Amino acid sequence: MKCVRVRTTAVAVAAALSLPLSLGVLTSQASASDSSPGATDTASPSQSEQPFGPGCSMLPQSGNGSAAQMAHESVTTAVDNNPNLSMLADAIKKTDLANTLDGLKDSTVFVPTNDAFNKLSATKRDALLNDRAQLKKVLTYHVVEHKEITKAQLPHGTFTTLEGSTLTTSGSGDSFKVNGSVPIACGNIPTKNATVYIIDGVLVPPTATPSTSSSS
Repeated sequence: MKCVRVRTTAVAVAAALSLPLSLGVLTSQASASDSSPGATDTASPSQSEQPFGPGCSMLPQSGNGSAAQMAHESVTTAVDNNPNLSMLADAIKKTDLANTLDGLKDSTVFVPTNDAFNKLSATKRDALLNDRAQLKKVLTYHVVEHKEITKAQLPHGTFTTLEGSTLTTSGSGDSFKVNGSVPIACGNIPTKNATVYIIDGVLVPPTATPSTSSSS
């Protein structure tokens, strides 16, 4: 009888000792599982995927014209809703390019601001805005179709535009220019169907007529 009691006590003691060890193993496994990325984890965007440039601070923090709002809009709607892009919005309407721009997929659009248009002399600006064929040529030169240009591609970039000619990008850090002279004010802004680069000048293709081929 005493033997049975001893054996029972030994079993109980062994079970009691093994319980903390088992719990420790389970806790360690749970911690390892929590630290590994799961299917629902969302990685934060890298710095290169964020909008960048000296002009980004001028964008509204929310509402029309903000990067957050533009991400939910087509590229033409994003332009229409930004008062600083009203001249471009009018130019798009004059050339009936809205459907073309909204039909883009995974593309890049360089977007000149009102100040960019106003850097043209009044004579050249009026000549451009009142010549539908030339205006369409200029606007399509701002579009790189089927290619979302990333910040990493800007330092020594050469891209074929929807107009048919090529444009170049250069620079470093957060400071880049298009065709060697037009600054990117705020780049890498997502919209529903294209990546937008807001620029401080109007890009003019090599095939433009002499009346629109200079920004002076």
